[in-house]
Amino acid sequence: MDLSFQARPFAFDRIFTAPPAPRPGCAPERDATSLAIEVELLQGELARQAEAHRAELVRARADGFEAGLVHARADRETALLAAIDALQDGVEAITETVDVTRAQLVQDAAALARSAATHLAAHTLALDPAAPIDAAIGRALAQVARGTELVVRVHPDLLPAIEQRIATRQAQDRRKLRLHVEADPMLAIGDARIDWDEGGSCLDHAAREAVVSNEFATLLAHPSSCS
Repeated sequence: MDLSFQARPFAFDRIFTAPPAPRPGCAPERDATSLAIEVELLQGELARQAEAHRAELVRARADGFEAGLVHARADRETALLAAIDALQDGVEAITETVDVTRAQLVQDAAALARSAATHLAAHTLALDPAAPIDAAIGRALAQVARGTELVVRVHPDLLPAIEQRIATRQAQDRRKLRLHVEADPMLAIGDARIDWDEGGSCLDHAAREAVVSNEFATLLAHPSSCS
């Protein structure tokens, strides 16, 4: 076994150059450039973040305004619906009140008209009981042919007054009026019966008052029919 070693010379002639020491307080030139680049990048990032922040603020304001507008519209619609409901309830209440008041007014007016008609009829009959009979004679003369004979029956107490009315009519009419007056104690004062060959007419104060009273009673019982 060969345990011999071969020795090789070590190269001691290599030269190592150390970098110059930096001046106190100064960074190396490469470090300053990197720092400038880093600062520039940081400034750009800050600018981007500031722009993004402004955009977020604008968007947040727009979203807040839109949300507030939607909320305001919802509140307005709710308030409007509530006002409409309240108005409708008020109108319905007023309508019911008006209907009740109208019905009461109709009843009061009908009762007053009935009382006034009854009073006027009684007053007219008391003042001049011959007036309704004279009016009935005029209507009969308008219905019959010229020269038709009419027989007028009245209460005995009204005989002179009716004869006077007929005489007044005859004086105002050129034609010959064939009117005859007869007393009928069965007739009430103010009533009369007028007969002619083709027909007749009856003046019944009680019957007329009953008809008027029935009409007013119907009106008072159903006031809505006149509303």
